[in-house]
Amino acid sequence: MVKVELDFQRQWLQGTFPGWALKETESALANTGAHLDLSAFSSWEELASLGLDRLKSGLVALGLKCGGTLEERAQRLFTTKGKTTLDPALMAKKPTAKNANAQTRENERNKDIAQLEALLYKYAELLSEQRAATKENVQRKQARTGGERDDSDVEASESDNDDDPDADDVPFNPKNLPLGWDGKPIPYWLYKLHGLNISYNCEICGNFTYKGPKAFQRHFAEWRHAHGMRCLGIPNTAHFANVTQIEDAITLWEKLKSQKQSERWIADQEEEFEDSLGNVVNRKTFEDLKRQGLL
Repeated sequence: MVKVELDFQRQWLQGTFPGWALKETESALANTGAHLDLSAFSSWEELASLGLDRLKSGLVALGLKCGGTLEERAQRLFTTKGKTTLDPALMAKKPTAKNANAQTRENERNKDIAQLEALLYKYAELLSEQRAATKENVQRKQARTGGERDDSDVEASESDNDDDPDADDVPFNPKNLPLGWDGKPIPYWLYKLHGLNISYNCEICGNFTYKGPKAFQRHFAEWRHAHGMRCLGIPNTAHFANVTQIEDAITLWEKLKSQKQSERWIADQEEEFEDSLGNVVNRKTFEDLKRQGLL
C-alpha cells in the first residue's frame, strides 16, 4: 500500500491521475481565460454568435464579470472595445482570503476522494482472480439443471459432515445444564434467569425434585401430584396449593372437614317454628312443648 500511496502522490502532482486530470485542466482554463480580438466585430450581436463559453473566457481574461445571459455578456465585452481604461463597475471582485481557503479545502477534499479511488483500483487488481473465479463458478451453477444442483448440495453436506469429527460427540457440560433445541447446553445466565438452579422437593409426588419455580408451580395441576393426593384420599383442590408435605396436607384436610361440618345446616337447631302465642322457637323446642301439651 505504500507503493500505491507514492504512485498516487506522483500522479496527483503531475495531474495525470485517471478521472481527475480533465477537471484540473478545465478549472485552469476557466480561471485564466483567453483574450478576444474585438476589432473584427462591429456589434455585440456578432459577439453573441461566439457562445457563452467563449464570451466568458474573454471576460475572465480582462478581469470583468463573467455572469449573466448571452446578450449581457456580449454587451459587457463589446463596451470595452477601443478603451484603455475599464469601468470599475464591470470589474470582477478579487478573490478574498475566505474564498481562497474554501478553494483549498475543496482541493483537499478532492484529493482524499481520488486517494480512495486509487486504493479501490489496487484492491480490484489484487482480487481480480478471485472475482473471475467466482463469476465463472456462478455461471457454471446457473447452467446446471435442478437435479444436478441437488446432487452437488448433497455431496457438499456429506463432505462437511465427514470433515467434522466432533459432530457425534457428547457436548461439554460440566455444570449439568439443560440442553436447548440444538442439543447444546443453554447459557448459564439463562439457566439462572429462569431459576433452574433452585430445586423444589415434593413429598406427595414421591419426593420428586422439580427444577425452577415455574415447573414447581405447574406440577400441582399435573398427573403426578394429583395421583399422590388421590392416594391420600384428599381432593386436589386450590386449598392445597403449595402444600408438599403429606402431614401438612392431612392436617389441612382435617381442618377443612371440621369447618365444613360446623357450617352444615342442622334442622333441629336451625329450623324455626311459631307457637300459639306467636313466639318463634327452633324445631327441637317446638317438639318438646308439643309433647308436654303446652302449645
